Amino acid sequence: MRGKPVSASSVVLSRVMHPNDASYMGTVHGGVILRMLDEAGGMAAVRLARKPVVTAAIDSMSFLAPVYVGNLVTAKASVNSVGKTSMEVGVRVEAEDLLTGKVVHTASAYLVYVAVSQRGRSIQVPPLVPVTADDRRRMAAAELRRKERAARRMAGRTGQ
Repeated sequence: MRGKPVSASSVVLSRVMHPNDASYMGTVHGGVILRMLDEAGGMAAVRLARKPVVTAAIDSMSFLAPVYVGNLVTAKASVNSVGKTSMEVGVRVEAEDLLTGKVVHTASAYLVYVAVSQRGRSIQVPPLVPVTADDRRRMAAAELRRKERAARRMAGRTGQ
């Protein structure tokens, strides 16, 4: 299977936040942001694999700043690393005040997707080819997170 560069997976998803996305305080619900993260992450994984994918894990999720009604929210996603059938995708969310132009980094997450066949069985994905120094840095950091996820799974199995 031929490898693909990180750029082949890049996705940018944007939408304006409306009152039905928010609480009575005018801040957007975390679930709305999570949905955007998962949509952008899933699209990045599909772009790399060119296969259907399912969300296997949200490895790390950080809400850094509130998002308000009227903000243009942008989720930027790309695949950080791949295993045999799985892919780690990094997603960065930014909110822009359209009247002032101020952009705030509001959330970040790492999600894991698995490519699946029409029968729902995991299938192989193409290797990821790092091109830039940033690609290599992100791939190395993703490998450390993969090892941490594996250690947590093992600890859960042994009851520790």
